Amino acid sequence: MLPILVLLTIIGGIYYLKLSNRHKAIVKTQLYHKLGLVDDTWNVKINPNSISLTTPTLVIDNIYKSMEGPKVMRSFQLDHTKSELVWLTSFKTQAFSTNEVDPLSNDYVCHTNVDFYDGEHYSRWQLDKRIGLHYPRLTSMSNGIEYYEFPEGFGFPVFTNENLFIATQALNHNIKGDAFSIKHRITIDYLSHNKNMRPLMSKTIFIMLPFDSNNPFSGPTEDNPNLCIPIETKNHSYKTDSGESLSGHWVIFPGKETYKFDVTSQLQLKDSTTMHHIATHLHPFSETLAFRDKTIDSTLFTSKAENFTDKIGLKNVSYFSSSKGIMLYPDHKYELELHTNNTTSINQDMMASMFVFLYDKQMDEKIKAFTPEE
Repeated sequence: MLPILVLLTIIGGIYYLKLSNRHKAIVKTQLYHKLGLVDDTWNVKINPNSISLTTPTLVIDNIYKSMEGPKVMRSFQLDHTKSELVWLTSFKTQAFSTNEVDPLSNDYVCHTNVDFYDGEHYSRWQLDKRIGLHYPRLTSMSNGIEYYEFPEGFGFPVFTNENLFIATQALNHNIKGDAFSIKHRITIDYLSHNKNMRPLMSKTIFIMLPFDSNNPFSGPTEDNPNLCIPIETKNHSYKTDSGESLSGHWVIFPGKETYKFDVTSQLQLKDSTTMHHIATHLHPFSETLAFRDKTIDSTLFTSKAENFTDKIGLKNVSYFSSSKGIMLYPDHKYELELHTNNTTSINQDMMASMFVFLYDKQMDEKIKAFTPEE
């Protein structure tokens, strides 16, 4: 038995050493929690008009760039004891010490994704044709934009006993040395149902760049200077209908660069509507990400990223929020335009996306006809 255990340990060790930094973090986090080496519990507090979820302990024992760090995830409900219609209005992520009292730098917040279950969500409103049309990501908070709220009078409608899903990941661009531990606290605010509220629909748009699927890490060539080097080919990689390989997570070289991508198909606009909020997700060394109407050659919004000057990281990323909104049209073409400036001497990684919130006329009609249960 002992030789077998030794052999399995050696094989497991070899397998682990070949893993990427991201996958090593997944393995270590699971071991820390399953072996009881650190706190593996979620602290969930349901308050009037808000819910806070404090994560299990996340151990930072290495440099973890964007999308690499320890992460945890779980499903949750605002209040499983009730079935009341409410409106999600704001989202916040904050890093804390493991005592869950002392706030830490948000340099340790990579991103927090909030998803809904589209089958459950849309079936409640008899909107079954929407199920499976696009990934049901509600929103994401990330480094530089850890808090935002929708414009007054707008929200995302959910029932208090509706299932939601949260995933949050740690970040560490700068601190080397001894391991330390953190937690994330995610707070979601909501309002009781009000007939004057207007529903928002979330659409995720993001830049994708082509790469050679036969030789993915070769990068640009003389024949095709537009090729990128993907960070990896298993995650954030996509295929077009024509078979072209695209990556939404790619390498940027030292210096300044501009990237553009047509996001018309990602928006899936069927009717004209108004855009009321944009939350942006960027990586360090981004400068601006613009949402443009190509048809009229107009920039609708530019998100500006402020990088730290004495370390790697995003100090602030601006977002768009407007009660009046901006009109979008189904017969227009839209694109994202990203400007980056890699001020280091080595390659860095990049992602650029926007969570665009549009007025949802069809949902509004359903809600106006809604009669709460007594």
